[in-house]
Amino acid sequence: MADKTTPKKPKKLSYTYAVGRRKTATARVRLFSSSSVPGFTGSSQLVVNDQPVETYFPGELAKRTYTEPFLLTDTLGKMSVSARIQGSGKSGQLDALVHGIARALSALDAAKFRAPLKSAGLLTRDPRAKERRKVGKGGKARRSKQSPKR
Repeated sequence: MADKTTPKKPKKLSYTYAVGRRKTATARVRLFSSSSVPGFTGSSQLVVNDQPVETYFPGELAKRTYTEPFLLTDTLGKMSVSARIQGSGKSGQLDALVHGIARALSALDAAKFRAPLKSAGLLTRDPRAKERRKVGKGGKARRSKQSPKR
């Protein structure tokens, strides 16, 4: 009988998991303490939906936004992030990513990271969302029908 060898499973890397939300966007964030994201061979340490964060969220303003949690906790370059984001638009997704990163950092070391993230307002979930449409309002949330003049 032939000896069948099963391939070794790759070593599971430890990570901190958190969920960030904004409007209808949900970001599932995995924060790795090592400097490389598994399954991605690029130079980026932040990967969003299997793309480097620089291509998913281009621009200098977006870069300042998603690096803010790392700058506040002095962990820029020491952590790597893998995130899956669904729903909403790019702005809501970016805010959900920042919320998820901040929650993951807080879960990693609450005594050290929670205070600066909380004071910057990054741990607070922004509750603003689109208002639902009401019945009898002419298709809008707050619009009222025109009243007759006479």
